[in-house]
Amino acid sequence: MSIMHKFTAVDPLLCRARARRATRLSLAGLCALLLAPGAARAHEVVEEMTSAAGTLLAALTPEQRAKAVFEFKSGERLNWHFIPRERKGLPLKEMTPAQQHLAHGLLSIGLSHRGYLKAATIMSLEQVLKELEQGKGPVRDPELYYFSVFGEPSTKETWGWRVEGHHLSINFTIVEGTHVTVTPSFLGTNPAEVRAGPRAGLRVLAREEDLGWELARSLTPEQRAEGIIAATAPNDIVTGTNRNISALAPAGVSFSRLTDKQQALVKQLIDEYVRRYRPELADQDLERIRAGGPEKIHFAWAGGLEAGQGHYYRLQGPAFLLEFDNTQNNANHIHTVWRDFQNDFGEDLLRRHYEQTPHSK
Repeated sequence: MSIMHKFTAVDPLLCRARARRATRLSLAGLCALLLAPGAARAHEVVEEMTSAAGTLLAALTPEQRAKAVFEFKSGERLNWHFIPRERKGLPLKEMTPAQQHLAHGLLSIGLSHRGYLKAATIMSLEQVLKELEQGKGPVRDPELYYFSVFGEPSTKETWGWRVEGHHLSINFTIVEGTHVTVTPSFLGTNPAEVRAGPRAGLRVLAREEDLGWELARSLTPEQRAEGIIAATAPNDIVTGTNRNISALAPAGVSFSRLTDKQQALVKQLIDEYVRRYRPELADQDLERIRAGGPEKIHFAWAGGLEAGQGHYYRLQGPAFLLEFDNTQNNANHIHTVWRDFQNDFGEDLLRRHYEQTPHSK
């Protein structure tokens, strides 16, 4: 199977998993649905998101709702961060246990099983940091993760929602009930590896790191001349929390100059980031990446090639950028981000929507 076909392959296990969630459909019928046009599949996602967000909002008090809900055009929708600081929105800490279950239910609707496990475990690392820092750092609390809804949840109108706190920024934009975007998407871990206590050995973003190392170490001297762009890694992701980004230079070694095995590693890395989201959303984004041309993807590495040395990599194509950085806290503190050059926060879809649809002034 060629690398271009691998980007859009449908896993039979996925069909069976979806069949268990909707037993009224036959397996064959469900697999046909999975291969349906993106808009139809996105609408199914929107229906579930709308229901989950509406259920959560209905369970809130008026005071809680005032914190959780913003106008869609509010500047707060674009005000994303990943540092340990107070945010606008309604934190888990101010919810009842029943409300917290509904909030986590909404988060799980947007993510895959893999993605939700990563997100929930990142939240739990705040307790590890609290024990390690003994009150010497910022406030660490696994319940200081904020839920925000922008606009009114709807299966037909435009709205969005966000879950954000230290090392986690999950942003969804729903346009006219037919399109869903998921970037910017940030996941980080500190510690990258828990080295003491009952959770010793835990590495939430292990595959993101290990696949990057494997790809970088596999480069030939000729490939390294293009792919290794600096001997020292930057101290953070280069794009930070910039709202508008463009391709970074130098680009690195091109996909077309990689071996079949190295190309497979590129595909696995992209999968690891994109498949944090539920299959319907991941498939549409992988198709967009494929349509941009795998041969136009570049891999760049900076820093050391051994554990304990600060290191950084990025994968970028015509439509996307993935960044990974592990330099802080003696190279035991990971930041990862997935950005879309045109469509972060649904900007390109929204622009086309407003251009094509009459709106009253």
